[in-house]
Amino acid sequence: MKNIVIGLILIILGILILAFPIIGIIPFSLITGLITLFIGIGMLLASKFLIVENKGIGILTITLGIIFIILGIVFIVNPSFFSFVAALFIFIVGLMLIIIGIITIIGNYRVDIKLGIFSIVLGIIFLVMALLVSNPLILGTLIGLCILITGILMLFRKDQESEVIIYKL
Repeated sequence: MKNIVIGLILIILGILILAFPIIGIIPFSLITGLITLFIGIGMLLASKFLIVENKGIGILTITLGIIFIILGIVFIVNPSFFSFVAALFIFIVGLMLIIIGIITIIGNYRVDIKLGIFSIVLGIIFLVMALLVSNPLILGTLIGLCILITGILMLFRKDQESEVIIYKL
């Protein structure tokens, strides 16, 4: 019964986010922003103790703390920047996969060439996804689709509580 209720809520949320895609980005951007902000504050607090032991590490921690605080505030204030950063990370992973695939094919490793080709193809898919995700509307739509599909799957999932009761009998 619990799965049906959760599934219906997720389906409603998924449809709502599909209708208004930016709504899907805002919670992720806020949560990421708050976490990043707290990490930055923690780094600034930690730098007070680190600077006593090693000035270089203390200054580095202060610098990173300030960068994290600024990044956290930007995530909270501007959800589309979250989309840009997500696309940037996906783009970097795609480039790494392509480079690894080329090295695997060119290198004299005892690895099947199909693995290198697979890595290159996967890297190209990641690059295309990075281009798509850089648009906040598309990212919001993808988030809405994921929530909608999860809700539909929850409707068809067996209730684990009933399985445990039946198993114990």
